Amino acid sequence: MSFTLGSPPLFSRGTVPRAAELRGNHGEARQAWPAAQVLLVDARGRFGLDGDGMRWTPGPQVGEEPPEGAVLLGVDGETYRWALRVDEVAEPAGDARTAGFHLDGDDAGLLVTALGLLNWHDSAQFSPTTGQPTAVEKSGWVRRDLSCGREEFPRTDPAIITVVHDGADRVLLGRQAVWPDRWYSTLAGFVEPGESLEQCVIREVYEEVGITVSQPRYLGSQPWPFPRSLMVGFAAVGDPEEPLRFLDGEIADAAWFTRDQVREALTAKEWTDPEGVDDGPPAPLRLPGSVSIARTMIEAWAAAD
Repeated sequence: MSFTLGSPPLFSRGTVPRAAELRGNHGEARQAWPAAQVLLVDARGRFGLDGDGMRWTPGPQVGEEPPEGAVLLGVDGETYRWALRVDEVAEPAGDARTAGFHLDGDDAGLLVTALGLLNWHDSAQFSPTTGQPTAVEKSGWVRRDLSCGREEFPRTDPAIITVVHDGADRVLLGRQAVWPDRWYSTLAGFVEPGESLEQCVIREVYEEVGITVSQPRYLGSQPWPFPRSLMVGFAAVGDPEEPLRFLDGEIADAAWFTRDQVREALTAKEWTDPEGVDDGPPAPLRLPGSVSIARTMIEAWAAAD
């Protein structure tokens, strides 16, 4: 069987230009600061909420000019959008997992850009080469080693995430021991050096559940800033008759589910709704929330004939 994603994952729908050509054009950035909007994000990744959207703070309320540590996310029309790490965010506030599904595509895209950049800055304050302090440059997109001038750029860690199905009516989902009861998802893992994405799909599925899959096929991708990953979605075919073995200890349980079981689970309230997690009779299957590409891929498989 063949299927495609019905729409891009939530965090991959942003259309606000990143304006990379303006990074480092500090004169223009500073001149536009009085009309800038800043997203304040605390150390836990929480940001302010304004209704169902993100709360933006006018630049002049943050400082007379872009403060050190501020990162330029893009230019929305004539408005420069920035993000800044702060100690505390005023309520109401939320994070990407619990409040992200309320956001439109542009806000969601700006949010994951902010989180990925700020998380990188938190861990890149010293050069990995010399151990010397680094300074922020180019509107938050570069850190420079103060001892030698070497530039360090934001890191993105690629990871595959895979819908394993039998080519017909069953899909294989797994769960980690720390997850809530009955919550299952697709299989995922980081790409290793010297490995293609397709090779990673085959290796990770084997390590996690002990079966050998074939026909890895690209579906789509999504930034996942926890802390700075790019999830690359695939479909692959496995044999339900092959015994499941949890070789690397990451997966506590896995099972094959029918299309009808998955479709029923998709109608339940999301885990991101705290009041809906255990609403109604116990269900055999709960699925990830809509902010995850896992949900998008499972929906696409379930919708196929």
